[in-house]
Amino acid sequence: MSIEEVGVQRVGSTLLITIDRPQARNAVNAAVATGLTDALDELEVDTTLRAGVLTGTKCTFSAGMDLKAALKGETPVIPGRGFGGLTEAERTKPLIAAVEGYALGGGFELALACDLIVAAADAKFGLPEVTRGLVAAGGGAIRLPKRIPYHLAMQFLLTGETVSGGRAKELGLVNRLTEPGGAVAVALELAEKLSHNAPLSLAAVKSLVRAADGVPETDVFPVQQKALESLLASADAHEGMTAFTEHRAPHWTGK
Repeated sequence: MSIEEVGVQRVGSTLLITIDRPQARNAVNAAVATGLTDALDELEVDTTLRAGVLTGTKCTFSAGMDLKAALKGETPVIPGRGFGGLTEAERTKPLIAAVEGYALGGGFELALACDLIVAAADAKFGLPEVTRGLVAAGGGAIRLPKRIPYHLAMQFLLTGETVSGGRAKELGLVNRLTEPGGAVAVALELAEKLSHNAPLSLAAVKSLVRAADGVPETDVFPVQQKALESLLASADAHEGMTAFTEHRAPHWTGK
């Protein structure tokens, strides 16, 4: 992993992943993309980790693609995994974006690729690609119209304007709103809450939501049935039901 560009810290059963390029407002270049890929792989393979939190240093989430690096021929896209190694990646564990300051362009798209978003009230979200002769190709043009009403999404995409964290919360893009400087702490609290749930169930939820995206309900119910049968046969499901009848907290093994 590129230690200089992306930092990781274990906080309980959560992996805190931090983009660390404050001199470039945490813009994503090839090194950051590689570092994020390595960090997400660590989260995925470590069975003692239950969730991840993605953030940036110096009160800035990410200003998006590093345009200077792009002009030199660098790419922030990882084949098969998308921008920053995240926007097209298939992950089984929950990932929470903790947004302070700017989440612009690819930075906003990284947040949209996460499962939950915690943001400071004064954070700034925007997709300014059209002002640079580009398009929000890291998932922004695809995901945003599915998350908020069409006309509001088009305002982001066609004008390049920014909105505050408070406005993003009103639009339904943000799960938790915090005071400036509080996003990481709240995101870690939320991750800890998720960690009390069965890891196989969390992975199944993520998989089913992906499978149902844009697909007729009748096509998804058989997929859901298979997922349910697999869960019912797991040791964790037996443990969860047993713990309920014995009035105690379950002890998950992920099996």
